[in-house]
Amino acid sequence: MSTINYEDFAKLDIRIGTIVAVDIVENADKLLRLTVDLGERDEAGEAITRQIVSGIREFFSDPEAELIGKQCPFVANLAPRVIRGLESQGMILAIGDEGGFSLLHPARPQIPGAKIK
Repeated sequence: MSTINYEDFAKLDIRIGTIVAVDIVENADKLLRLTVDLGERDEAGEAITRQIVSGIREFFSDPEAELIGKQCPFVANLAPRVIRGLESQGMILAIGDEGGFSLLHPARPQIPGAKIK
C-alpha cells in the first residue's frame, strides 16, 4: 500500500450528504445519478443539491427505495467529471471487496454538510 502525507489527505473535503433523489442512468448497467444535499444553501436558504454519478447500481434491487434519505460520506471537493454525458460533482465513499458491497453511514443522523474530521 502506498502512502500519502497528511497535507495531501487534508486537501480532501469529506462531508455527510443526504441522498434526496436517485435515477437510473439509461444505457449504463452500473450507473446511478444521485441527487445529494451536502448542506449548501442559496441566499433564500434553499438546498443547493449536487449531482453525483456512481457505479453502484448493481448492488441495489430498488435504488430509489433503498437509497433516498440515506446519509453517506461524499468527497465534496473532487473536480467535476463527465460520465456518460452527466457531470458528476463529487464521489460517494463505500466499501467493496470479494465479500460484498456496503455503503458507509454515520452512527446517528447528521446535518447535511457535516465535515468528516
